[in-house]
Amino acid sequence: MKSSSNGGLVYSTESGRMCPACRQAVGACQCKAQAVVKGDGVVRVSRQSKGRGGKTVTLVKGLALDAAALAALGKTLRSACGSGGTVKDGVIEIQGDHCDRVIDTLKQQGHDPKRAGG
Repeated sequence: MKSSSNGGLVYSTESGRMCPACRQAVGACQCKAQAVVKGDGVVRVSRQSKGRGGKTVTLVKGLALDAAALAALGKTLRSACGSGGTVKDGVIEIQGDHCDRVIDTLKQQGHDPKRAGG
């Protein structure tokens, strides 16, 4: 027997996809705006190449920013380093070994970054 808390409307022909948490249309969903910001406030910059086919990436973790601010900071860091990258699960990934440039840019932005992992 299904419990009513596990089931719910996920699609409506009238408004399209529905948010299962607040039961509003995805466009009008307030859940994402109220999402808890990930990060402990200690900004860590590290370099990693494991599981990436030998390619090196610079990781920035621990930023206590919402998704929009994290994406904007990621764009700023990518343009400062002149390389590509992405934002995944609250972690900014910059292609290549750019730890020093990333730390300098974060200091200019008002953060207090720390070098992590050797």
